[in-house]
Amino acid sequence: MSDRIVRWGILGAANFARNQMGPAIHAANGAELSALATSSADKAAGFQSFVPGLRVHDSYEALLSDPSIDAVYIPLPNNMHVDWSIRALEAGKAVLCEKPVGMDVSEIDQLIAARDKAGLLAAEAYMIAHHPQWKRVRQLLKDGIVGELAHVSAAFSFYNDDKSNIRNRAATGGGGLRDIGVYILGCVRFATQQEPQALDYARVQMQGGIDLFADMGFRFPGFTFQGYTSIRLAPRQVVHFHGDKAVMSLTCPFNAGVFDQAELQISYPDNRVHVERFPEVNHYVEQVEAFGRSLIHGVAYDWRLEDARGTQEMIDTVLAAG
Repeated sequence: MSDRIVRWGILGAANFARNQMGPAIHAANGAELSALATSSADKAAGFQSFVPGLRVHDSYEALLSDPSIDAVYIPLPNNMHVDWSIRALEAGKAVLCEKPVGMDVSEIDQLIAARDKAGLLAAEAYMIAHHPQWKRVRQLLKDGIVGELAHVSAAFSFYNDDKSNIRNRAATGGGGLRDIGVYILGCVRFATQQEPQALDYARVQMQGGIDLFADMGFRFPGFTFQGYTSIRLAPRQVVHFHGDKAVMSLTCPFNAGVFDQAELQISYPDNRVHVERFPEVNHYVEQVEAFGRSLIHGVAYDWRLEDARGTQEMIDTVLAAG
């Protein structure tokens, strides 16, 4: 590995990798998108359209054997994440794997053990942890901007009833909690730096082995949390932090620049509203650059596998109770 450049390979030509993460790796400082693993020439052409000369391997194993690759990004279906992350680590590659990084806590424990054995960086691609709006929220809460935090509420929904989509297939680890529950549950942990003490309730609507809707409540030290996810409701995403001095809200907390512009609002009892916007930030690029700083310079990475494990533990608890 160069002392300045991380050379990336992507396992699989998923649409999300083609439209978001591939271009982000290509655009990031200190990163080079060098190789792709896919047996589809048509899919490879989509990546080569913005990275001319991109090397294409016809198998995942071939890419992992490529000695020029320093790190791999894994956008495979959820049920394949841990297996291929471990294989990549064993091949000497650092790993950035799409969320959820594991299907349950026990899988993440296996990955943590593999990471420790390899001595390499492995992380979940939880991009919001690298967005400045969330770093700002965390600092403002620490500074007491809302006063005594009493309640956090969060919602994330979209409508997808395409039976061929991996989100609607139990065999590939589909369902709303695994796909978007990581956001509503992880964000409250990231922002408050607190862990839940107990599950208060969980109501989960299952169909065909996947959750279509999940409503849940947790108790944290000093505050309560309520959130819901759905893959069968009109699109919505919002997070509120409610204290005795103010309410801090994020109107586009998760898909900044796609769902809407990232915007943070602080509403005070006297009807004043303070607004901060983040119009030019690409959190996927920020994520790749943060990964590179950690890999090359040893800078602490903001979302460790242990952080992902904490969120997965909440998801496992809701699925078991609902």
